[in-house]
Amino acid sequence: MQPKAIQDHYPDDLSHCFGCGRLNEDGHQLKSYWDGDETVARFSPSPVHVAIPGYVYGGLIASLIDCHGTGTAAAAGYRAAGRDLGSLPPLRYVTASLKVDYLKPTPLGVELELRGRPLEVKGRKVRSEVRVLANGVECARGDVIAVQIPATMVSST
Repeated sequence: MQPKAIQDHYPDDLSHCFGCGRLNEDGHQLKSYWDGDETVARFSPSPVHVAIPGYVYGGLIASLIDCHGTGTAAAAGYRAAGRDLGSLPPLRYVTASLKVDYLKPTPLGVELELRGRPLEVKGRKVRSEVRVLANGVECARGDVIAVQIPATMVSST
């Protein structure tokens, strides 16, 4: 049985993100998991995610890096605090900065693998690197700085 995804630990009131919100039926519903010291997610772009025939739209790639980066930040925040994912009070992060380097055209029709690695956890800020791979080839890389949202914005239920 697969463990619960990082995003599945988010409180209901903060689970509506288009990229990773489990309560957004129209969104990507990205699911990230720990894999050793990295996080991993998989996503299969559909034909509507086209840039030019046969290749993925760059905005989708940025969106996936963004949401996998904030998921990585949440997981790293819990790990740094010595807490289990989903323990209270909840830790939820949003993007403060996103830099994406597009390294190679990303093909449509293949599952994309996202690999996140926390680089720095400092107070309410987490910096992560996220790589996007298609058939094992790195197509894009992102640098994500995520900040923990204030406790006043998070319900504890």
